[in-house]
Amino acid sequence: MRRPHAGRGARWGQVHQSLHLLRATMTLVRGGRLVRWTVVLVVLVAWRAGPARATDAGWIEEGRIGVLAHDIRVFGLGRPGEPGADVNLELLFASPPFLRGLGAPRLHLGLSVNTAGATDYGYVGLTWSGRPWRPLLALPDALFVAGSLGGSLHDGHLTTAPPERKRLGSRLLFRESVEVGYQLTRRVSVSALFDHLSNAGLAHYNQSLNNLGLRVGVTF
Repeated sequence: MRRPHAGRGARWGQVHQSLHLLRATMTLVRGGRLVRWTVVLVVLVAWRAGPARATDAGWIEEGRIGVLAHDIRVFGLGRPGEPGADVNLELLFASPPFLRGLGAPRLHLGLSVNTAGATDYGYVGLTWSGRPWRPLLALPDALFVAGSLGGSLHDGHLTTAPPERKRLGSRLLFRESVEVGYQLTRRVSVSALFDHLSNAGLAHYNQSLNNLGLRVGVTF
């Protein structure tokens, strides 16, 4: 009578081992995804940061890479819930002539990959940057601010989610950001970035994401 129970125990042991292997494999896949994206984006920045030819005007003006604290509560806004940090990379393109009437914003294209397998997102939009306090305030010339408006596409949850994840309501979200930076050299800068993603209440659920962190920028 004990042999069938022993057989079931062995089978359950095999199932448990299989589930453990599956979880480990999924973790490696997430880690591999993060490593692959990070390597590709770093290579892109490094390639564009190489010595420029005199005849090469360049259509990518700047690349910024950094780490953001994912889904935090800032100034009482938002409800923290998702784990991990984000590896963020953004490319800024030369402003086209037809946008001069809007203050010559630059088109940006960015990606944030979460280190804990939570929500990843890509985004696109316009970035305005400069020193708007001139000539009212005598601040260091190396100091600058930037702000952006645009949209994002994410791989998170929409209407149902586990306790540690957000219900973001719609696949497409609005994205806004503010940034304060300092130009260390002619080509290299450091900055603090805050970005906010939500659907502005256009969907039934609107549990927004707020991310805050530091970035390094390289001008091409």
